[in-house]
This record gives sequence, C-alpha cells and structure tokens, in this order.
Amino acid sequence: MARLPHISSVSNVYYGQDPHLDAWLLHFMLENNIEHLVNPRVNASAEQLRFMVDIDEGQLFAPCTDWMFANLLQTRMSPDLKKEYLQTWKKLIFLIRNYSSDDFVKKKVLSLCKHILGKVLRSPFMIPSRLHKRMLDIFLSQNTLQDPYRERKCTYNRRALEFMHTPGFFRFISSCPSSTMSCEKIQDLRWELDLLELKRFFCLSTWDSIWQEEDFAPDQQEIEQELSRSWQDFREVMTSLFGPENVYRIKILYLPSQSGGLVYDMQVIKNLIRQGHKVTLALKEGFYYEYPTLWDCYADSVLAHLLSEASFLEESQASKNDFLKKQRENNLVVISDGSRERLNLYRTSVTFSRAWKESDLVIAKGLGNYRRLIQNSCAFTRDILCLFRDEDYEVKFEFKSKSSRVRKITEKEILAKAENIKKQMAEVRRQGQRVLFYSAIIGSIPGQTRTALRVLNTFVDYIRSRMSGTFIINPAEHFEQGMDGDDLMYMWEIVQRSGLIDVWRFQSVRDIEKSFELMGERVPPVWAGKDATFSTGCTKEMHIALDVQKKYPEMQIIGPSPEQFFRRREYGVGKFFDANIEKEPEQYASF
Repeated sequence: MARLPHISSVSNVYYGQDPHLDAWLLHFMLENNIEHLVNPRVNASAEQLRFMVDIDEGQLFAPCTDWMFANLLQTRMSPDLKKEYLQTWKKLIFLIRNYSSDDFVKKKVLSLCKHILGKVLRSPFMIPSRLHKRMLDIFLSQNTLQDPYRERKCTYNRRALEFMHTPGFFRFISSCPSSTMSCEKIQDLRWELDLLELKRFFCLSTWDSIWQEEDFAPDQQEIEQELSRSWQDFREVMTSLFGPENVYRIKILYLPSQSGGLVYDMQVIKNLIRQGHKVTLALKEGFYYEYPTLWDCYADSVLAHLLSEASFLEESQASKNDFLKKQRENNLVVISDGSRERLNLYRTSVTFSRAWKESDLVIAKGLGNYRRLIQNSCAFTRDILCLFRDEDYEVKFEFKSKSSRVRKITEKEILAKAENIKKQMAEVRRQGQRVLFYSAIIGSIPGQTRTALRVLNTFVDYIRSRMSGTFIINPAEHFEQGMDGDDLMYMWEIVQRSGLIDVWRFQSVRDIEKSFELMGERVPPVWAGKDATFSTGCTKEMHIALDVQKKYPEMQIIGPSPEQFFRRREYGVGKFFDANIEKEPEQYASF
C-alpha cells in the first residue's frame, strides 16, 4: 500500500493534496458511514456542518480525537487502538448477555457482531464509537428494544433527587467558603454567590456515587474533599462569560452526559436562567447507555417534573424562524441532538445544528464530549466549556474559544437590517412609487454563484432603466459578510411579510436569456431552461408570496406559475444552492 503523508492533526487534513490520501479519506468516510453524498438523509452536509465547525472548502472534519485519527491513519492495528475496540466490545457484550430476549437471539447477535468486529480488527478504518453504534443498532433491532436502560436511568434520577433532601446535600451546597468574600459593590457579591453555586452544582453533576449508590450518605471528610477540589481557570473563564462586567445575556446550548447528573445540571440551568440567559438542553434521540433521551420524561416522573416548565421542540428539521421563535418565547427549550451515539456532528439533526449556530456558548458534560470537542484540533464556531471526571476522579474544566475567523450574525443584527429595508420601502411608497421584489436564483447551480449574481444584477439594472416610479429590491445588493442562507431567508421573510410589496416578480427563463443577451454571451448549457422554480429558496418564497397575497390581495405575483415550484423540499441547511428534487406526489396536492 502506498505510504500516506504524515498528518500532525485532524485540522491539517485537506482533499486534493495527495491521491493516496484522498482514496484513504473516502474509504474512511464510507466505512464510518458519515459521507453526506452517499447517505444524505442521515449525514450532515458540509453547509450544515459549518454551522458547528469552522472548516474550509476541501477540509476534512473527522468526528474523533486527533489521537484516534492518527491511529486509524496508520492503517494497522496499534495496541492503543485495539484497546479502544475491545472496550467497545465489552460494553456491547454486557448488553447482549443481560438484555437479550432469548438464548437464540443472544447467540445470533453475538455471532454477527463477532464477524463485524473481526473485519474491523483485520482492517482498522472504523472509529470505535461508530463500530459500537453499528453493533448497538443490530442488538436493539434484533431484540426489539427501545431503551434497555430506562429503569436504570429512572433510578439514577430518583436517587439524585432524593440526595437533594439529605443533610449531606445541605452541608455541601450551603456551607460558607473558607475564604472571606470581598467586593466593592453588591453586584460583585451577587456574582460571587452565583459562581460558588455554579461550581458546587457542576461538581454534584459529575459525582456519580450519588445516583449509583442507594441511600448515598457521604461523611464530612468526603464532602470537604469535594468542596476543596481546585478547578484550574474556572473563576477566570466563568467570570469572563457570565460575570458582572458582562452586560450581555447569552444563549447557551447545554449537553448533559448522564441521567442522575441531569438532576444537578438542571440546577445549573436554573442558575443561568436566573441570571438572564437562555438555555437549549439537547438530549439524545434514543438509547445510548446512561445518557438522557428526549423521550425519558414520558416514563420518568422525576425528569418530567424537572422539565415541567421547559418548552419541547420535537421537530428534527426546525426552520431558523421556528427555532428562534421558540427560543424567544421560552427561557428553556429542550431538543434532541438527533443521534443515538457519542456526539457525532455528522449525525446531529438540523434542529441541533441550528441550536448550535444560534447559541453563544456550548456547555458539554462528560468525557465523551470532551474527547469530541476539546481533543479534536478543529476549530468550532462557538465557545465550548467541557466538564468531566478523569481517571483519578478529579473534576476537569476545559474551555475552548471559538474560531477567530467566525463572526456570529445575531438575530438583533438581522432584525435591524430587515427593519432598515422596510423603512426604505415605506418611504418610497409615501413618495408614490411602487415596490417590486425580485426573487431569483443566486446559488442554486453548484459552482455558478458568481455567474448567477452577474445574471441577477444585469437584469435588475435593465428593468430599472425601463421602469419609472418603481423601487426594485435586488436581494444580491443586501448581502453582508458572514450571513449564510438561513440568515438571509430569515431576514427576507420579515421584509416579505411586511405588506409593503406591490409586485413580487420571480425570475423566468426569458429573464435569464435576456441577461445573457445583455452581457453579450450565449446561454451556457447549465443555465438552459433554468428559472426561479429551480431554486428551493425561491420555492419557499413562493409559499410566502401566496400566503402574503391572501392578506394583501392587491399584491401581484409575476413569473412562473406556483404549481411549477412545488416539486422541491425545504431549502438546504445553510446553503445558497438547493436540496435535490424528490418525488412527493401528495405533498403539494392542495396547490
């Protein structure tokens, strides 16, 4: 086999530099079933992934630690990699032996999983957690199980809640610090108390003896030992994010790791909400050992009580508009991350990726999240806090700053930009002009975005020269660096529903042909027959246009007929170009 180039970290891996490396990377993506083009229904696109990871064109993101990727890249079984596979195997064996429906199924699943493990051991391309997910799916489906740990997780939550009513809990959470607090103003004192409470509840949320032991009752020495743990940089980082000098209220995506610990995570969340912050709690979509799932609250009265004031968003592909509305109206929103495995950003849902994108900070609990987010050298789009217990049971607190290249476009900025456009529209109408909004292809043809902008701008200039008393809105003239497809669609919907549009024109085949004529060019084959119906963004806008026309019947809609649009599904997440057409004969029957 050809020698592969040396790779120092995952963040340095790019396609197109070495043919043998490209072949290995493609095989790696296929073996781990994380290639979007092969399985687009379950794997995130590059655009969706960029909501969470700052990656360039042609750059690989591997959902594992740098250490794991380096071991897999050796294309041979190292002792450390074999140890990881065997640890995965032991966890699965425990499930097979203790939760199989009968002896026949147990032997069948065990034999099948042995074949899969043997193949991987001979040719180690699979990330151990992906191997585990594959075998776990086999075990659950063959035994028709949804969650074999449901009772265990209910027990963990019950024990954790019961401990909150014991003298040991009161001593832990209420004891005064040994050092005297000093402050210059009352706001500083309030923050000192919040910081102390946050640290103690974070500590409790990782102290697994509380829920793994029945009637847990720590003595004074154990309590003192936990209270005296030193967390490097905790005060500095938390104060910079939440302290009294920070006047901004932020949005937080919270990723728990254990049932039981979730009881104390909720106390952390209550503290953050009390300070004025918004929290989105992301649970698992289905069974993954002790991790809490979105559906646990239906079987667990403790969890149902803890989340009684939360608002659930169960839609896996919530639009930006829907998600922001839910977040705006509620201090705590509960979603699923869309997966049943260790955090794998390729397998997270559209809703989760949007929650990440709309947050300012990700708080991730547990060693699994630490490995995926901190021990991966790729830069992420949001600040990340990780808390977990190491092998020595010490609490570890790690902070990773977001990529310096990333600028978050806030909802406030988008709203301000939309309101400014609306003011311009209202002003020209007062002057007696008509407002025309022009919807056109911008990025619907891959690789043709620049050409699409030329086509759009050329045609808008042309109709401006021929139409008097008309204010024409060209979306291409209102783009701002850092805005993606989601941001633009959200902004334009606010403008489009304002009732200030007199004529809504959708790009036609003749418009495009005229643009190329004005540019002195022949229509390229890739543009032949194209119009606004080719764009899923324009398709969404046609839905909006028809809805707006019901409220403002005098608004005209010009261009291809609505029926020609309704063959496309939702526009691609974060894309300027389209999702593919699918056969959905019943979906738009009403039109």
